[in-house]
Amino acid sequence: MGITKKFGAVAVGLGMVGTLAACGSSSDDAGSGDSRTVTLVSHDSWAVSKDVMAAFEKESGYKVKVLEDGDAGQAVNKAILTKDNPQGDVFFGVDNTLLSRALDNGLFQPYRAKGSDLVQPAYRADQDEHRVTPVDTGDVCVNYDKAYFTKHGLTPPKSLDDLVKPQYKDLLVTENAGSSSPGLGFLLGTAAKYGDGGWEGYWKKLKANGVKVVDSWEQAYNEEFSGSSGGKKAKGDRPLVVSYASSPPAEVIYADPQPSTAPTGVADGTCFRQVEYAGLLDNAKNAKGGKALLDFLIGERFQNDMPLNMFVYPVREGARIPEAFAKYGPQAKDPQTMDPAKIADHRDQWVKSWTSLVLK
Repeated sequence: MGITKKFGAVAVGLGMVGTLAACGSSSDDAGSGDSRTVTLVSHDSWAVSKDVMAAFEKESGYKVKVLEDGDAGQAVNKAILTKDNPQGDVFFGVDNTLLSRALDNGLFQPYRAKGSDLVQPAYRADQDEHRVTPVDTGDVCVNYDKAYFTKHGLTPPKSLDDLVKPQYKDLLVTENAGSSSPGLGFLLGTAAKYGDGGWEGYWKKLKANGVKVVDSWEQAYNEEFSGSSGGKKAKGDRPLVVSYASSPPAEVIYADPQPSTAPTGVADGTCFRQVEYAGLLDNAKNAKGGKALLDFLIGERFQNDMPLNMFVYPVREGARIPEAFAKYGPQAKDPQTMDPAKIADHRDQWVKSWTSLVLK
């Protein structure tokens, strides 16, 4: 799963433009541009307003179909395995934690999207070859259930250090770092904080303190977390969850009736910043349509529409930030970050070590 979170799975009810069960292409007609259908392959949190997509389809002449393919890690791995016969034309949802894997495996062909010069410099990547286009950004952070902590007279954790303290034993649920983007982001955040020689010791403490690991964000947030609308329905019993800084606004905006304040909060000292990209798939059948779609993703209309659909921040300069984001889900002031080259050098070994340490 990437940064984008479709709360509609349980709490929001956001609609898809379309879903395609399978859409293969062959290298013989790759890039022909004859088709009037362009296929977007994504993790399962893609969402856009119907009128915004309809406007793109009308103006471009292309019909967009969306193939959702699980969590971000799963979707990227499948896209790499099928790169010679891709399922679609554009892939959306590879973030900075997985970007090197996609680029090293030749997943994308170069294309400099129109408007890419308006992307904020901090979010740009692969500037020499332009194989990916930045689309959104957000912070992976621990969220907490305010009601639980009030009821039990506990102060919510504020930092990674807090999470290993005895008063938070058996309270945290996180995602598998080997299959889930937020899970991987959380792991990288601990590696950035504690360094090569300290992150494993931290996770030993976290495991001893009862951290629970599940496969996906949907399971963690909508089933295990007691503070989300979905978690309440599922009778989740974990008041701490690895999610996003932009999760609390969704709990307000899509509640009926809307509360005066968010029922969940963010432990600001636990955050790791992610940036999410899209790219034109190598051997795409409809490369021309794929390029038009990439232009759309970085365009002003989509960038303004995106925050309240996928609960992420836009990357285009001057794009509108919803008032609810500033009030309930501001970006972390000092998130953990990591050089993409270091992620590329260490990610697979870190995940392997984490798996042995935490899951076995």
